Amino acid sequence: MLEVSGLDVAYGESHVIRDVSLRVAPDEAVAIMGRNGMGKTTLLKSLIGLLPARGGHIRLGGADITALPSYQRVARGLAFVPQGRMVFPFLTVEQNILSGAARSGHRTVPDYLYRFFPVLKDMKQRKAGNLSGGQQQMLAIARALISEPRVLILDEPTEGIQPSIIKEIAQTLNVLRAERGFAVVVSEQVLSFALDLADRFLVIDRGRLVHDEARASLDQDKVRSFLTV
Repeated sequence: MLEVSGLDVAYGESHVIRDVSLRVAPDEAVAIMGRNGMGKTTLLKSLIGLLPARGGHIRLGGADITALPSYQRVARGLAFVPQGRMVFPFLTVEQNILSGAARSGHRTVPDYLYRFFPVLKDMKQRKAGNLSGGQQQMLAIARALISEPRVLILDEPTEGIQPSIIKEIAQTLNVLRAERGFAVVVSEQVLSFALDLADRFLVIDRGRLVHDEARASLDQDKVRSFLTV
């Protein structure tokens, strides 16, 4: 499904991602874990095309998308929920969701999105800037999912959200990906959220992937050692 081989990404002369290779299978959820500054966000931005690759390849469904701009990657089936959610505060909930519909062509919000996120239906005419952090995260996910992606990419989705809502979002994403048939790539520091969501765990340290393990055999203490300063 999504394959990355030998990826290098830099900010000017600062090399941030070094020789990263990974594979995400259809319907799989992969968590990329690591401390702040280790390259998680840079890696995800390079996948969606917000940062150019200096070397290596990114393939989606066997097609090389390394040189494509982000809007063409979205058209091919990637969707991105950035850190901080980045909803449009002065648009309504409904307008925010529909702003992501270019790929799918939806003119109204699909019923399944309101079924999974009923609070958004209740607040569909409310301005997004008036929602809580958890509600804005649900909105950002719904806006990404209306494009009917093959791979949903989420950057630090638990940031600034209370624990009960974090668990609810993980559970909802699990049911959604089973029903709608998409893969998930999520960067995260909160291990409990990743354990609720991910099938496989990758640890990034100083721009390199240093650990890759399935949830069934995961050494949680080892992963925690990479998350503490």
